[in-house]
Amino acid sequence: SRYRPDWDSLDARPLPAWFDQAKVGVFVHWGVFSVPAWGSEWFWWHWQGEHRSDYQRFVQRRYPPHTTYADFAPRFTAHDFQPREWAQLFQRAGARYVVLTTKHHEGFTNWGSPVSWNWNSLDTGPHRDLVGELGQALRESNIHYGLYHSLLEWFNPLYLADKESGFKTQNFVLKKTMPELYDLVLKYNPDLIWSDGDWEAPESYWNSTSFLAWLYNDSPVKDTVVVNDRWCNNCSCHHGGYYNCADKYKPGTLPTHKWEMCSSIDKLSWGYRSNMNISELMDEASIIEELVQTVSFGGNYLLNVGPTKEGVIVPIFQERLLALGRWLDINGEAIYESKPWRVQMENSTDTVWYTSKGPVVYAIFLIWPRDNILELSSPTPSPATQVTMLGFAGTLKWQESPVKGLLITLPYMLPSPLPPQSGWTVKLEGVK
Repeated sequence: SRYRPDWDSLDARPLPAWFDQAKVGVFVHWGVFSVPAWGSEWFWWHWQGEHRSDYQRFVQRRYPPHTTYADFAPRFTAHDFQPREWAQLFQRAGARYVVLTTKHHEGFTNWGSPVSWNWNSLDTGPHRDLVGELGQALRESNIHYGLYHSLLEWFNPLYLADKESGFKTQNFVLKKTMPELYDLVLKYNPDLIWSDGDWEAPESYWNSTSFLAWLYNDSPVKDTVVVNDRWCNNCSCHHGGYYNCADKYKPGTLPTHKWEMCSSIDKLSWGYRSNMNISELMDEASIIEELVQTVSFGGNYLLNVGPTKEGVIVPIFQERLLALGRWLDINGEAIYESKPWRVQMENSTDTVWYTSKGPVVYAIFLIWPRDNILELSSPTPSPATQVTMLGFAGTLKWQESPVKGLLITLPYMLPSPLPPQSGWTVKLEGVK
């Protein structure tokens, strides 16, 4: 049976299983905005679209008079970009998929797009196919490859003319957006398409349903590709593949539809900022907490880094990614391929979260209890109940709680002036 170019038909497509099993991904925001490396990846819009005085002052202070945004492109060199090193880092971070910006709202493409003349990474700047090089390195490391692509371009004259017409004309879609989407799929066989830039225009303008019908019926990735929900101005959280709903979305209860939370180590930006401060970055504990909450609610966690214009992932970002990877080395059994349990969190607290695999239940606790006794009221124990802790040999003693649930005696931890790392997992077998 073939999918029709309408939401009823497209939304009925089952999500390829690899995505729900993967759970952990890395997002990479990289482009010409990495050259000014200030404010955010929306630099051009804040500067020339909104004419914000702080952005105008920044350019006046640091660049020659009459500098245009296009003048930044030659400085986007990617001189130090080592795709294999990136892939190795992402693998050590525990990422099962990586999503790269192929084109942000600035319109610059990180591959030699045939319809982005002189505003792409082959003709100017790096003179390299960044999308292709990273894709090859990720595939060698067995990591799924996702491509972020913005439907709109802030200052493209074709887009502005279509917008002027109330989106009754479609010159930009027919000459730019769609040719690029088809080109990306046919050239790079992505496992995921992370669409964005959808919010100004309806589906009838973007032709999204026609593209998705082709993607699911006839494209080289028709059986494996996954897409998100940003395909038109009222699609988010309603149509597409899995749901993003909004940046940094936290549902608070278990959604009925597969979803993904995208978050950024730099809390103020997705692109690299040269002036970021340590207090503006997520620490290891908050990253693990976000991951655990997201997966308990059935979501995937996509954690973003912004490389420099040279293609360096700065050491502080590497450190955060490697810390996440070390945590997953021990606790990944409770994360990868897991499913939400009947209860997502311990009712009295948001410091204990549950996942499951078949009959096995995992309780991930974010704060070590003072008296070394972990109290769980949600699971019902049986005589056959066995409790172990991931990363710790042997079984743990437990007893039935006088109220309900069970009391688990944790291994003794040596006293330390530092708060211990964040997040431990007890594995419960033979509970209901």
